[in-house]
Amino acid sequence: MGEADEQGHAGGRAAPVIDPGDPATRAVARSFGTVASVYGAARPGYPVEAVAWLVEDARRVLDLGAGTGKLTEALVQLDLDVVAVDPVEEMLDELEVRVPGVPRILGTAEDIPVEDASVDAVVAGQAWHWFQPERAVPEIARVLRPGGTLGLVWNSRDTSADWLREAGAIMHERHDASATFESYVRVGRRFGPIEEHRVEWVERMTRARFLDLVRSRSHWITAPPDEQRAVVAAIETLLDTHPDVAGADELAVPYVTRCFRTRRP
Repeated sequence: MGEADEQGHAGGRAAPVIDPGDPATRAVARSFGTVASVYGAARPGYPVEAVAWLVEDARRVLDLGAGTGKLTEALVQLDLDVVAVDPVEEMLDELEVRVPGVPRILGTAEDIPVEDASVDAVVAGQAWHWFQPERAVPEIARVLRPGGTLGLVWNSRDTSADWLREAGAIMHERHDASATFESYVRVGRRFGPIEEHRVEWVERMTRARFLDLVRSRSHWITAPPDEQRAVVAAIETLLDTHPDVAGADELAVPYVTRCFRTRRP
């Protein structure tokens, strides 16, 4: 599936709004395939520092729900042996363009097509809330070697910046996926205590790329054409008029990357 929408982050603890088992949710997840190239170009990657913390001493890593390979790229930069699994063929095609040579496998978190005890770490970027934990957790435990790591990571835009908070409202951001981690990541007795790590950073992007970021969101992808046009027009007006960004050739977009890891006994 495609990586999930990045959300605004203001440190709250909102209730989750995504039901991974709902057929409508699954359809939305697969909708990312229709904009795979835009997604790959617009979405930010992950700080290598964050990813290194996530995988610890692992050498063979499975990127689950790899999408277009945003997390895969960082894993490859760390010289790790990576396998990418995703249920959307178009996303894996884009991954091959961005990270050539990485083995790509069509599959889901609930039915991972790799052998038992075959990887040191399973990681998921912007993807966990598309999974059904009651089915995914046993599968992840199955493919991990004893002592292996499950690592989850989210990029969230830091909406303490006023213009980004306004942009989030226009884009219909409903919750912060990373802030609700404790509410819906149910790893149970198959894994040990959960550790957390945060990295704050800034991504610089052109106005055109920010607009593509808007177009890569599931709400925009699945909206009627008139609503799509209205959202883009409202964002363009915001970028033209907000005193923090009006006239800027380049936008500084602050992010918080939240990482969580836990080990299989």
